[in-house]
Amino acid sequence: LRRRVGERIISACVVPTKTPTAHAIGPEVSENDSSKSGDLGFIHAFVAAISVIIVSELGDKTFFIAAIMAMRYNRLTVLLGAMLALGIMTCLSVMFGYATTIIPRIYTYYVSTALFAIFGVRMLREGLKMSPDEGQEELEEVQAEIKKKDEELQRSKLVNGASDVELGSGSSHPQGRWHSFISPVFIQAFTLTFLAEWGDRSQLTTIILAAREDPFGVAVGGTLGHCLCTGLAVVGGRMIAQKISVRTVTIIGGIMFLAFAFSALVVKPDAGI
Repeated sequence: LRRRVGERIISACVVPTKTPTAHAIGPEVSENDSSKSGDLGFIHAFVAAISVIIVSELGDKTFFIAAIMAMRYNRLTVLLGAMLALGIMTCLSVMFGYATTIIPRIYTYYVSTALFAIFGVRMLREGLKMSPDEGQEELEEVQAEIKKKDEELQRSKLVNGASDVELGSGSSHPQGRWHSFISPVFIQAFTLTFLAEWGDRSQLTTIILAAREDPFGVAVGGTLGHCLCTGLAVVGGRMIAQKISVRTVTIIGGIMFLAFAFSALVVKPDAGI
């Protein structure tokens, strides 16, 4: 009996040993760290996109189109038509840039860096060679183009009006409601802005940014940048168009493009992913 009691006391006093668990070798990456890096990537892409769009669009052809049309027609209609064109163009550019992500990032990163450097040098050269009246010349060119479109619109209205009278189609309420929403001015603002923006420097830079930065941040920043510039043109009109120095904006844009290119020497290609 004493022997059994002693064995129970000994077994109760023995502390069970735990087998050590294997840990992964290397630094542990928590979900908070990954979410923080994702947020930083979005912010960096957003700031880069909105700043590049602003310096590219201020005093650009699309800026003058919105400014001149807003002086002649309803401002809201012009703003909606121009922003629809710019929004579609931004989304298409981001999609084109994101499609290049099938290529290894290190290649797209340094190719985009080289393109930023080329654009920066070209903008600096253009800005230094520009005359102080460069913005006024661009304004007059856009005025002539819009005047030509207005004449074509008036001729089409006369032809359509004559045909409606001959056919006796005077009561078309559903068509009138739809026509008031998508008016010829809306279509003209959309068409002129879309054609002026296609192949423009801002479109190319949006594609480049989407290839190396967070695409969602580029889309939001680019769209907001276009909205700010177009809204400024619509509200300010001719006064802002005449006050802006296209030469100064171009030089600032060239410096900013070169700054993005030189940042590649500091930031690694896989940073922010």
